[in-house]
Amino acid sequence: MADLLTDADFDLFRKVIYDESGITFSTTNRSILDSRLKERLREKKMTDIHEYYKLISSNKEEMKTLLDSVTTNLTRFFRNQPHFDALEKYVIPHVLERKKSRGDNIIKIWSAGCSTGEEPYTIAMILKKILPPPYTFEIVASDLSLKSLMVGKQGFYDNSKITGIPPEYLDKYMIKRDNGYQVCDDIMKRIRFDYHNLKYDAGLRNLDIIFCRNVLIYFDEPAQLATINHFYDSLASQAYLFIGHSESLFGMKTKFEFLKTDWACLYQKNEK
Repeated sequence: MADLLTDADFDLFRKVIYDESGITFSTTNRSILDSRLKERLREKKMTDIHEYYKLISSNKEEMKTLLDSVTTNLTRFFRNQPHFDALEKYVIPHVLERKKSRGDNIIKIWSAGCSTGEEPYTIAMILKKILPPPYTFEIVASDLSLKSLMVGKQGFYDNSKITGIPPEYLDKYMIKRDNGYQVCDDIMKRIRFDYHNLKYDAGLRNLDIIFCRNVLIYFDEPAQLATINHFYDSLASQAYLFIGHSESLFGMKTKFEFLKTDWACLYQKNEK
């Protein structure tokens, strides 16, 4: 099938997508944008790409749908285990130490770019297992994809999706049903799924931990820096940021400090 987009059309659509979300399309992934736009035109029973451009320019819901369609939602439970080892063995003990000195017993976490929910559910299972009373936690899980958020809110995953969950977590926090597993209510109630475009400040403050893994790679440097600065503002002093193992803040002018643990590398807001 012939390409839908001319060079001028490609520039037009990648600019509006960048302006709306910070997501960058280069010539190397032009075919992805082309195929997603073909899908949207078929769905809307339209044939003119310029008419579709007018539609997204005037219809915020269709713009959200387009942004949903161009995002990549690859995730799995316990993805990149060293991050979760660092969370359990380094980050949480330090967070609890500070919480104790402040008389605060709620750990606040943001899973940004949570996709279909495997990451926030993994975090919740770990914290449910290791936190001593009276400490508890709450997680905000956000994404640009409404379809992915709906999967996360339902908390049901077919058998192919639960590989990688250690047996002690699977047996304790997942309920076998038909051809898959349902996350138990005690875990689900700790997570609030919410739509959020990382181009904008989420308004969250005094968070203890942010996970935003394998999302920044879709942004150019200005959009990455803006997002990182939003994260910095959202975190409490001495709080922690996890990004993807292939991502780095090296060379970026941020206030975060690089932190190397025995398990994984992460970043810390080191204001006193």
